[in-house]
Amino acid sequence: MVMRKCNKCNKEKALTKFRENKKTCLKCEYRFKQRFMRLLVQDRRLTAVERLSNRLGYMGAAFIMISPYLLPNTIGGITYVIGGILAIPQVWVAKQWNLVIVNINVTLGYLIYLYNA
Repeated sequence: MVMRKCNKCNKEKALTKFRENKKTCLKCEYRFKQRFMRLLVQDRRLTAVERLSNRLGYMGAAFIMISPYLLPNTIGGITYVIGGILAIPQVWVAKQWNLVIVNINVTLGYLIYLYNA
């Protein structure tokens, strides 16, 4: 029986316990992968600011979704402005600056629309 030495655990093991052209045994390789994958995933809770901004963002998105159906009236423009303002904190906390600019653009555009109406 041919034996090889694992470079991680330094134990002599049978050749069947190794992959082809590998110096680490299957057991140590699995442990390393498992530990590495757990390091990549961070288990954390949202802060109060993140929770509040997420809820405001959902509310803003709902206002923006409802607005096209209300647009012939002035209430549609008002809901667009409210939705744009409420959606800004969520994308600000997430640091998605392109969406911050889009929401500001929506808000300003519909404020101009309401001013001219």
